[in-house]
Amino acid sequence: MLLETRRPLRSRLRKAAPSADASAGDAVRLCREADALAAAGRTGEAERGYRAALALDPRLAGAHNNLGNALRTLDRVAEAVECYRAALANGLDHPLVYYNLGSALRHLDRMSEAEQAFRRALALQPEYAEAWNNRANLLRDLERLEDSAVGYRRAVTLRPDWEDAHDNLQGALYLLHEQGQTAAAERLARLWRRDHPDNPLARHIGAAIAGDAAEPRASDDYVRQTFDLFAAEFDSKLAELGYRAPALLAEALGRLGPVPDRTLAVLDAGCGTGLCAAALRPYAATLTGVDLSAGMLDLARARKLYDRLEEAELGHFLADHPAAFDLILAADVLCYFGVLDEVLAAAAAALRPGGLLAFTVERLDDAAGMPYRIAPHGRYAHREEYVRGVLERAGLSVRQAGHDTLRQESGEPVAGLVMVAVRPA
Repeated sequence: MLLETRRPLRSRLRKAAPSADASAGDAVRLCREADALAAAGRTGEAERGYRAALALDPRLAGAHNNLGNALRTLDRVAEAVECYRAALANGLDHPLVYYNLGSALRHLDRMSEAEQAFRRALALQPEYAEAWNNRANLLRDLERLEDSAVGYRRAVTLRPDWEDAHDNLQGALYLLHEQGQTAAAERLARLWRRDHPDNPLARHIGAAIAGDAAEPRASDDYVRQTFDLFAAEFDSKLAELGYRAPALLAEALGRLGPVPDRTLAVLDAGCGTGLCAAALRPYAATLTGVDLSAGMLDLARARKLYDRLEEAELGHFLADHPAAFDLILAADVLCYFGVLDEVLAAAAAALRPGGLLAFTVERLDDAAGMPYRIAPHGRYAHREEYVRGVLERAGLSVRQAGHDTLRQESGEPVAGLVMVAVRPA
């Protein structure tokens, strides 16, 4: 949940009435110098500057607000709250001060007071997108999920290109759906899609939550936006979920794969942050990673295990590299494809004779009566019969179709298929 960065107020907003004290000018100068220090990241010096300004003119309301911001940066949030209250007491009845106050109070779990502050900010400035977003964060904390989703929807209405707020909205709608409030989740998802038809999250997740007809695969824009936003916390979040796909594929290769003698051309398809790289490196003379997300590739690059990393859509990349690889691995990548025919045919063509393709997908129960289905979280699950059929049509022979748990989702195990197929020599 995004907490929008707090903002300073300039000294022109400093108080309700000018000080008669001749030192007021020095106080304003000190405050401006402290603003520059804060902007440069010299927060401790900025704190001292604001305090010096306030010693000369305690009614310098903007300095109280900006001192509060500095104290929050120093993780002295309770002190920051008192500074924001001092700004208000000195006549700065401004929506930004209430916004800063509400954000600080939320951090301290003083939820009722925080909501009052956000309400006041929005009463003064109803078009304040950041306040709608942060109030929605608070309501989500309180599990008032429908109210939270309405707040995020208001934020994206005011700032249609704000990716983080769209991401917050999809999270609230998913939780609303998971907690059984499906009618409300579907209604709000359809409104989101209607109002933001060009937004990739609204198109993809909106359809998934609403239960509407999904596209044959997640769009490039959706995948790129989702994983760029998620990159920084990707590894830690998956660890919390008990993510096992890389380990399961490594085990399968250990049983069925070639000798790990560093002789193969290996592709980590949809490599993400490089979670599979350590397992693949022993097989590879050359290890290539491909992913749509530049943010994920930056983290993969930091592992220093790849010979080459490419930012590209997987199907196009495979089609551009015929008979280039001895081993292709795709851990939790094909769950963003509903129809698998094109991408698996491209993978088959990118393999050399005798080459292996190893991948995971989420498993759809055979009783579902459909080849694949999109879930509210935006990933596709596939029937084993369908996956086998696509592999055979691509000219690949199945060597393993294992059933195992890929990770946890909302406290429940996610059933998966661990597939290994070979291109005949």
